[in-house]
Amino acid sequence: MVPIRGGHVIEQRRYARAPIDSPVSFAIKGKGEKLSGLGKDISVGGMFIETQTPAGFGSDVTIDVTLPGADGPLSLPGVVRWVRDGGMGVQFGLLGALETHVITEIGRKHQEASGR
Repeated sequence: MVPIRGGHVIEQRRYARAPIDSPVSFAIKGKGEKLSGLGKDISVGGMFIETQTPAGFGSDVTIDVTLPGADGPLSLPGVVRWVRDGGMGVQFGLLGALETHVITEIGRKHQEASGR
């Protein structure tokens, strides 16, 4: 259930999301198959992946993605927290300093560009 106050949805995310449009591949722990999708938004807390082949709720996944500001692909661990037609929401696990910095910079640049 989404909390609503005064007719407006209350944002419950801990971290602000920034829009991205980055191809991703992801693997489900214990399965060898690589699946693909498109990263649509990201924060240090997680990512929305648009995909026709989402992993199941609760699945441990590893996401490989090249993000703006990174010198090469990053490998991001996570857990699928929700699934809907056309995609899934992934909560990141423990990220390293490089991954955290790259994602934080994406968010900072988005906030600057949108005047926040």
